Amino acid sequence: MDVYMEAAIEEARTGLLEGGIPIGSVLVRNGEVIGRGHNRRVQDNDPLAHAEIACLRNAGRIIRYHDTVLYSTLMPCYLCAGAAVQFGIKKVVAGESRTFGGAREFMEAHGIEVIDLDLPECREMMKEFIDRAPEIWNEDIGE
Repeated sequence: MDVYMEAAIEEARTGLLEGGIPIGSVLVRNGEVIGRGHNRRVQDNDPLAHAEIACLRNAGRIIRYHDTVLYSTLMPCYLCAGAAVQFGIKKVVAGESRTFGGAREFMEAHGIEVIDLDLPECREMMKEFIDRAPEIWNEDIGE
């Protein structure tokens, strides 16, 4: 498995251990992880604390993003896809999109290359969480 996706999965596991939604993300530039984060909506009572947003916050002001790759264990939603478009990120790698389709077409329409690895580990982690806490998941996706 890709070492960067492994780092994103590690973030997702951390979020789960904290009592949150198991979604993790890392931002990579030139083979180096420059930001990482996990969904903290539950922990911080913050509706905008998605994994990708936390990752970008933790990367800090890096001036340019066109040479970065955003990894996420789940296909980014419109909020996170919008951030990728806004900052000019050119490539997004998702662990899976079966449990949530996300905003793939939106990102592709804005010139982002999107790769879906369709990893069983990511799918199973999300499915177990959704089965255990559907009300939290439905809140997260706005249903």
